[in-house]
Amino acid sequence: MIKERYKKYAAIIQRAKEEGLHVNDKLSVLMDIESADRKFNIRLDEWLQADLFNFTHDFYGIIDHIARDQFPATNFEGFIPRFASKK
Repeated sequence: MIKERYKKYAAIIQRAKEEGLHVNDKLSVLMDIESADRKFNIRLDEWLQADLFNFTHDFYGIIDHIARDQFPATNFEGFIPRFASKK
């Protein structure tokens, strides 16, 4: 299950690159996505299938709001991804 989630993280990064979104350091982005997934239990399949506007909202929202003072990060400065699972 964990391996499947990492494959989806990689697919999200690949889509971001294909869409022309800024992916400077793939490892950092992967860690940001993993941290967000651990905190929000992101619906990864829905995120991957989202239209560009909503895909980009969560991609940049996670990267721009994460506080990288620990791993996994838990502070997203109030940002909640659109594809966060409802708990």
